[in-house]
Amino acid sequence: MTDYGLNPQRTVDELKALRELTGDENGAQRVAFTGQWLASLDFLKERLAELPVQVETDPAGNLWATLKGESERELWIGGHLDSVPNGGWLDGCLNVLAGLEVMRRVSWQYGGKPPVTLRLVNWADEEGARFGRSLYGSSAVSGYFDVAELSKLKDKDGISLPDALNKVGINLQDAPRAKEQLKNAAAYLELHIEQGPVLEGLNLPLGAVLGTVGVERHTITWKGQAAHSGSTPMNVRRDAFLAAGKFAQEIYTIAERYGGVCTIGSCKTRPGIVTSVVEECEITLDQRVLDKDKLAAMWQDAQDAARTFAEEGGCTVEFGDLWNIEPIPFHPELIEAVAQSILEVTDQAHRLPSGPLHDAAEVARAGVPTVMIFVQSLKGISHNKIEDTREEHLWQSVQVLDKVTDRAMAWILKQGQ
Repeated sequence: MTDYGLNPQRTVDELKALRELTGDENGAQRVAFTGQWLASLDFLKERLAELPVQVETDPAGNLWATLKGESERELWIGGHLDSVPNGGWLDGCLNVLAGLEVMRRVSWQYGGKPPVTLRLVNWADEEGARFGRSLYGSSAVSGYFDVAELSKLKDKDGISLPDALNKVGINLQDAPRAKEQLKNAAAYLELHIEQGPVLEGLNLPLGAVLGTVGVERHTITWKGQAAHSGSTPMNVRRDAFLAAGKFAQEIYTIAERYGGVCTIGSCKTRPGIVTSVVEECEITLDQRVLDKDKLAAMWQDAQDAARTFAEEGGCTVEFGDLWNIEPIPFHPELIEAVAQSILEVTDQAHRLPSGPLHDAAEVARAGVPTVMIFVQSLKGISHNKIEDTREEHLWQSVQVLDKVTDRAMAWILKQGQ
């Protein structure tokens, strides 16, 4: 049998190979349900073929590799190979390829049969970059999944989510059956780049994640009156974009008020021509904070402000729901396991919340004990081709995931006694 003792450099080399295969001069191009995404799945399957694992795709399109253990109780290690357009080389795929390396070590050490069953999962469409719906695959497993609503989603080219799924062999109507994967789940681990500046600011390579913040994601649409841009005086215009512009400033005040963050990620105007006052303006609003009451208050304040600016400009306003998730705390004993593992690799184990969304949040709210590990991001930048992490920190992150895996397996066995 090939010696598969833990080799973090192999993970770095595979990350670079994946970057070469599925990226270009603008960054990673592994948008879900596209050809490059399928190529990344083949890349993973080729390496899994070297291990005594069962590989399957569930009805939602999540890819699972299962190393059967002495116990049917399962420890999951998860991540996602999909990226945003022009994304970074580590976001999501570090989790998967580090998990692959840990699975190699566990399989080698235990002769292909570890104490508990170990499963590596590649979640389908974590990013939501194409259809605006993050955590697609993991929410199908968690059960927080509305087929009727998802059926309405279309990408920028007008392709519906069901049609995009069909092209890669997935039937959206069948996706809720992915929940069957939960049957023996006992714990979930996820390693991820931080995607923010906290660890770099503290000069620390790694952190134990306390949980994920809550998110409210909505559309806001102001409707005014189209009018000729040359003959309509400024004081009589019913300019939908003016209301949106005032609102864009107000979200900074709202975010500061509650200690959260607010983002307008997209803006569409109609008729969208240079010679017309804007009749309709639609924005997407993303709001995040760790406290659920503050999250609700932020959204209420946003609605109140949107109505005020609509009234001031002689417009109407409508609100639409895109997606939401409550704040999700991670399991305290697994957080401690991460902290202890970090201290075996470096000097300090910082604990911090996660602002970005992760599949771990969906797994946790399905009732599976969950924890995440963060590794430092240089300049705190992600979703960008300049996204980067020092190689020595990547090595350390693989080592910590490996140590947490052993602790989690022992913890699972203890819970079953």
